[in-house]
Amino acid sequence: MESNARFPYRFFVITFIWSWIIWTPLILGNFGIIPVSDKLMSILKMPVLMLGVFGPLAGALFTLYKEKGKGSSRKYLRSFFDFNLGWRTYVFPIIIFGGSTFIAWFSPELFGEKRLSMLLPSIWVFIPCLLFMIILGGGQEEFGWRGYALPILESKFGLWFANIILGIIWAFWHLPLWFIAGTSQTYMNFGGFILLMVGYSFILSWLLKISGNRPFSGLYVHGLFNALISLMPTFIMQKNVPQTRFWIWAILTLLIGISITILRKRNR
Repeated sequence: MESNARFPYRFFVITFIWSWIIWTPLILGNFGIIPVSDKLMSILKMPVLMLGVFGPLAGALFTLYKEKGKGSSRKYLRSFFDFNLGWRTYVFPIIIFGGSTFIAWFSPELFGEKRLSMLLPSIWVFIPCLLFMIILGGGQEEFGWRGYALPILESKFGLWFANIILGIIWAFWHLPLWFIAGTSQTYMNFGGFILLMVGYSFILSWLLKISGNRPFSGLYVHGLFNALISLMPTFIMQKNVPQTRFWIWAILTLLIGISITILRKRNR
């Protein structure tokens, strides 16, 4: 499929500029290029990382303003306050990501690996953790990725190529995080991370569709799979150790995403 929709270059450029510029001081501080005390770095790191994650929103708002004027941004933002996603969009991600995360977390124990303790202080804080992840812990990326870019890409390239393209770009957008000490990405293989992002993109595309193209679905689902990792960690927070759980997680997510997309294409 190919339409006359223009490739959203402006969106991607602004998204990368916003995020990478904001994250650059953390990289420079991490490598000692600019003098930052460990105490100051620990105070600034989380707020700066979260601010950078709003890059896709900045890219979407800037692009809409340039291409369609002021009113388009307000209409776009209002669309995210439609929470009537339907029960399937709320329940299916819990089953899919709950199941895949559990398999990645638990299955290495069958071959002798130690259990990884949850990162949360108590199971009772999962709901607050989920709400945080939706708003500030990664869910806010979806204002741009699924809320703006994906419909354009799918109208131009179709389901397969659009989600492969977006998944790869999404992975490379995270690249600076590999150079900031303490981020989860520093424990992950970048090639495996690309597979994970492509798999997630396929699944998020399907969930956006079954929600009736309501963009809040992206925020909810992204927040959910990030929160589930806090409950059932899928990587060891150490370097130079085998990351069996990570690879199970990445490959399983990709296979689920591909399977869903095959079924979507057959049912059209």
